[in-house]
Amino acid sequence: MSEPNPDLLPEGLEDRLPREAAATTRVMRSLQDVMHGHGYDRVLPPMIEFERSLAARMDGINQRRMFRFVDPASLRMMALRSDHTPQIGRIAGTRLAAAARPLRLCYAGQVLTIKGDALDPARERLQCGAELIGTDNVAAATEVVSIAIEALQAAGAQGVSVDFTLPDLVDTLAAKAFPLAAQQIEAVRRELDTKDAGGLVDAGGEAYVPLLYATGDFETAIEKLAAIDAGGALASRIAALRAIAAALGGTARLTLDPSERHGFEYQSWLGFTLYADGSRGALGRGGTYRIAGPGEGEVATGFSLYPDALIAQVAEAEQAPESVFLPLGHDRDVAARLRSIGWRTVAALSEADSAAPLGCTHVLRGGEPVKL
Repeated sequence: MSEPNPDLLPEGLEDRLPREAAATTRVMRSLQDVMHGHGYDRVLPPMIEFERSLAARMDGINQRRMFRFVDPASLRMMALRSDHTPQIGRIAGTRLAAAARPLRLCYAGQVLTIKGDALDPARERLQCGAELIGTDNVAAATEVVSIAIEALQAAGAQGVSVDFTLPDLVDTLAAKAFPLAAQQIEAVRRELDTKDAGGLVDAGGEAYVPLLYATGDFETAIEKLAAIDAGGALASRIAALRAIAAALGGTARLTLDPSERHGFEYQSWLGFTLYADGSRGALGRGGTYRIAGPGEGEVATGFSLYPDALIAQVAEAEQAPESVFLPLGHDRDVAARLRSIGWRTVAALSEADSAAPLGCTHVLRGGEPVKL
């Protein structure tokens, strides 16, 4: 039996070669510049933490998706992060517990999961996001959604769209408007997730079937949802969604799928997914949630962007940078001046080196770059 190629990477992991690495740097910088411009301060949590800390800050965190191992120093179980959000919650609740609220934090880095999704085999992904901690009202939601849209557009995304959902929809309606026994709630949620009208009826959720059709273009879907709203149980949420949509002012296409819950396990009253033309799958998710802590914890609103698909799209159009070839014996002061005004230089190291094979577009002659 032959040994496998030792240079193969594990499934779901890949190198980023120069063109894609350059696109990655530019996209990530653009995303973070927008967040910084809106007053969000960047934090840099470690890649590895104690498993208990990562799992305890947020409901819905799937520990089985995280790489875990025993720390030889403490003999405690540790885990590689699969999501930055619990780490931001830990920082806000400990090191920055005394900071003024609302607290605006942002982050960027890699996350790792044991297994990729069915439609996306990648196990290592870039994640970049912002968290507004201490408030989850309409103003906070509007700010967060608008920044997410602006960030994607600044990074090169075209045709951005936002799909809103109401993660606590079933709980809200089951309490009074469309009563359900405790044992029925999870079954109704499951059938709504699978969009199965027959399954909903079988689960005792016949009253919930119209929710399956309150989807699509935001203005049309919100009217259908309002018509379904028995007794006004969803009135405040419908009003909030309308206020957010109005404030966005046409900056993105808006849709609504009120019963969608996949990926929103720890969100509270609002969730949203971000898409863009030409990018496969979702580019990000966000919403309102609660950070576990003393008492009832702390409310927050935020979003996470996963820009790998956008980076792949941008990289296809990435142009090679203009570079100046510096022959042997070149004037080092002239080369330094060129770099100071933005030129990229590539110096010859032997007589065999030449401009074109090294990817240069110019050569230094007479103290000035000359195009090849």
